Amino acid sequence: MPSFVWLETEEEVRSAFLIMRELRTHLDEETYVALVREAQEKEGYKLAALYEGDKMVAAVGFMPMITLYNGRFIWVCDLVTTSAERSKGYGNMLLSHVHDWAKEHGYGIVSLSSGLQRIDAHRFYEKKMEYEKVSYVFLKRL
Repeated sequence: MPSFVWLETEEEVRSAFLIMRELRTHLDEETYVALVREAQEKEGYKLAALYEGDKMVAAVGFMPMITLYNGRFIWVCDLVTTSAERSKGYGNMLLSHVHDWAKEHGYGIVSLSSGLQRIDAHRFYEKKMEYEKVSYVFLKRL
């Protein structure tokens, strides 16, 4: 049975880099660690991993947010299962942990965005996890 582990120390955060890099290919290890640490300190970002035995197989990062659109909600920033371990239910397990954490802390909504090219991920969110597609996310680089 896979085990769920919170990643809080710098060493623990660093241990998830190789898996997180599969999703966030633009980040080098030092930038990744610095961004996670800053997000933890300033934004309440939570990082967790799923282990099969002593091997990390998936990771999730999320944070509480408040907007006028959703009110108080949880934003899933990062969700990735290592490529060799996909389609084994790990993403479902991690998102279920996020849902449970949200309920326990008084949040009624969990939201996320997913790149347009990630068709398999969209199918997973909509069909397996019962998320609704409610908007597009727009980005302007300055």
